[in-house]
Amino acid sequence: MCEEFVLSNGLRVVAEVIPHFPSVSVGLWIGAGSMYETQEENGLSHFVEHMLFKSTKNRTTKEIAVEMDAIGGQVNAFTAKECTCYYAKVIAEHMERAMDLLSDLLLNARMEEAEFEKERGVILEEIAMCEDTPEDLVYDLLAEAYFGDHALSRPILGTQEQIATVTRQALIDFRKKHYRPDNTVLAVAGQFDLELLRALAERYLGAWHAEGETAVPAPVDVCRNRLLIKKKDIEQVHMCLAYPGVAQDDDDLYPMSVMNNLFGGGMSSRLFQRIREEMGAAYSVYSFPSTYTNCGTLTIYAGTSPETAQEVADELHSQIAKLVEGGVTDEEFAMAKEQLKVSYVLGLESSSSRMSSIGRSKLLRDVAIDPQEVVGKIEAVTKEDVERVIQNTFTRPFAASAVGRNVEKLKLL
Repeated sequence: MCEEFVLSNGLRVVAEVIPHFPSVSVGLWIGAGSMYETQEENGLSHFVEHMLFKSTKNRTTKEIAVEMDAIGGQVNAFTAKECTCYYAKVIAEHMERAMDLLSDLLLNARMEEAEFEKERGVILEEIAMCEDTPEDLVYDLLAEAYFGDHALSRPILGTQEQIATVTRQALIDFRKKHYRPDNTVLAVAGQFDLELLRALAERYLGAWHAEGETAVPAPVDVCRNRLLIKKKDIEQVHMCLAYPGVAQDDDDLYPMSVMNNLFGGGMSSRLFQRIREEMGAAYSVYSFPSTYTNCGTLTIYAGTSPETAQEVADELHSQIAKLVEGGVTDEEFAMAKEQLKVSYVLGLESSSSRMSSIGRSKLLRDVAIDPQEVVGKIEAVTKEDVERVIQNTFTRPFAASAVGRNVEKLKLL
């Protein structure tokens, strides 16, 4: 059962006490990500995340690293399309030290010029690494193909050109605009005392005041059939298809998840069994849904040799057609639904996963997800729900991308 309260400055706190867990996870969730960036700001959410691990008013860069190791467990951060999260997973007795460190990073980062320039180089190397990783590159191309001019089309890391020319002041201005108490959620899950958390939250975060305004992302226009490719002299062809999915608060989220499980979500799925096991044409083939504030996608991926790329592409479309025309069997529906339920429940067996679940949900939907409610919604999914989602998904325009040799000859649309 989650407890929720709001600090005097408007910062929301969501907490789940789980006494039998030996650990506690603390997360600071900020409404800053590539979805909230303008074209000129692309990559700044991720850049700010890097800079907050440099020196603060209270700690040098080395002292931050030493204290992170001294706490043990995990202290890290990540940037996504819709949020940035700074988190720590520690044993229960170190909760206050984790809160002290995370709040210091959040509120007191110096963002000095010398560190800014060094981190610019680090991020440029990270972007170059992505360019050399075809699985990452094909997803970036797919986002651009599917979302067009919308902010969701832009890479989280930004581009080489953007990061090479961005100024420190632009970074400071971006942080000021998005890093505010009313745009932040503190999520805590595991073994801790709730009253102690209330006191620590007010002590470390209650005096934080900031000004700014985060714009609500615009709705995504209807996807149009579009293919983007990049020729690379590599051993495999990496290909993706993206179909319209569902938003994160859509009632069809759970039927979509069940459908994905049976279609490409696991080893027993249709795509894996047909393309890998029967045809032996790909080592990796799968599908997955992505959900955002007001839209979503269903992505299909396959990696194969240039010689079998067209055969695999044709088979992907063939499997989609069979799903649309023939629906699903009772057996695969029941198995997919049970798989989804079990994987969700098992995924909650750590304090970090519980913290992530309630933190992300509170930030993006303003409700903390109740695990029992989720299980109930999964169990309520019917075969008819899944077949309706199939029709809604696969009978609409889609986007595609490919990276590798001879991809200009590949027919994916």
